[in-house]
Amino acid sequence: MAGSVRYPALFQINTRVWLQRLSREAGTRVTLADIDDATVDGFEEQGFDWVWLLSVWQTGAAGRAVSRGNQQWRAEFAAILPDLIEDDICGSGFAITAYTVGEALGGERALAQFREKLAKRGIKLMLDFVPNHTAPDHPWVKTHPQFYVDGSEEALAQAPANYLRVETDRGPKLGSRP
Repeated sequence: MAGSVRYPALFQINTRVWLQRLSREAGTRVTLADIDDATVDGFEEQGFDWVWLLSVWQTGAAGRAVSRGNQQWRAEFAAILPDLIEDDICGSGFAITAYTVGEALGGERALAQFREKLAKRGIKLMLDFVPNHTAPDHPWVKTHPQFYVDGSEEALAQAPANYLRVETDRGPKLGSRP
């Protein structure tokens, strides 16, 4: 049709969940480097121009502890996954400890190999970068506490889920949850 505009199609993937499912199905650990050509061909056949991988950045123990310790979230997880096990709760993909590709996903090299497969089919790769999405164990919390909103005892009392006490190079601080 003359004059029609084709908008790009984006396929969003929760990378950790996707690779965990593929690993269970395969009975072995699957990383981004292990994604087969048939899967990537499927993205192309479905007309996707972009693949957006969520949650590729390195996370750590503090983020896992927050997610595993929140009883409301655990109840929600268990309602969705009746066979929920502790390893299913990997923490928020936004509780970043470093903007490097998570080792559980195969690391930087695996991401580069996956990107190559997409590029061969003309599909672009999108990753998110949100600098204020850091975990309590991100190095900035300790070395650059000024990057975070200062908290107060009053704010903590009103919204305890939004604040926490942290140790910094400048001493203890009550700040917003990174």
